[in-house]
Amino acid sequence: MAEVVSCSHCGANNRVGTPPPGAVPRCGRCKEALPWLVEADDASFPREVAAPVPVLVDFWAAWCGPCRTVAPIVEEIARQRAGRLKVVKVDVDHSPRTAHHHRVSSIPVLALFRGGRVVERITGARPLDALLHQIDPHLPPPPSPRAAC
Repeated sequence: MAEVVSCSHCGANNRVGTPPPGAVPRCGRCKEALPWLVEADDASFPREVAAPVPVLVDFWAAWCGPCRTVAPIVEEIARQRAGRLKVVKVDVDHSPRTAHHHRVSSIPVLALFRGGRVVERITGARPLDALLHQIDPHLPPPPSPRAAC
């Protein structure tokens, strides 16, 4: 299902679905990377964590206060690390098999996947800077600034 995402570089609204294999979502106007944030369930989880960039999985539930605190921080990480990171949100109440498989016994839990394996696991609510400090070492370097013509 496609959703509309605003480009943080040029402001254009983009209808974003699933990008082609090996690609990240890009703005149709300026071609900059767009934030990549999707929801997954037990059936779609394996497909969603198979991405060309590291994948930050947010295990959460609607009734969880700390999860509601972390949600806007995770969305900001998706914006700040667009093109270098995919964010997948998994509601543990609707995806119990995935939560159980990844030993999620308390929430929120953030798990960073790279190449299909968990390389970092963060339990509990943390501020943006603390999360980036743990996540950034696992991400590809930011792209070089474009040269002016």
